[in-house]
Amino acid sequence: MPHMIFVNLPVADLAKSKAFYEAIGAVNQPKFTDESAACMVFSETTFIMLLTHDKFSQFTFKRIADAHMTSEMLLVISQESREAVDAITDEAVAAGGREARDKSQDTAYMYSRCFEDLDGHIWEPLWMHPEAAVQVPGAFANAATDRTRRRRRPR
Repeated sequence: MPHMIFVNLPVADLAKSKAFYEAIGAVNQPKFTDESAACMVFSETTFIMLLTHDKFSQFTFKRIADAHMTSEMLLVISQESREAVDAITDEAVAAGGREARDKSQDTAYMYSRCFEDLDGHIWEPLWMHPEAAVQVPGAFANAATDRTRRRRRPR
């Protein structure tokens, strides 16, 4: 079974945030959605858990960062083409988000733009040229294998 990623994000208004993520292509999974949380599915391995501040606070002792004022992380999500990068970014802006960078990053092998969701969380849709993308998974897999080997060494 492949690893699944669950990104947990604190949100001020669950209904508005759910609508925002649906506008950019995520699908709600009602089985894991209630009045305090919504599970938004981007793929069979990538899930965004939108949590009210009260719910999010149950998982950490730390104060919730105001992502409008502080950079907490940069969430990169791969796209199938340059046009898909533009489409999801434009959809995010149309749904109430805002562009988070003045211009795209455009190289021979990668193209990306950035947007903020309604709570200021920064997303970077990224297209990677197939030649570059073929090389990347192997590099990541090797790093994961090396990490697993290190953990299994007797001490």
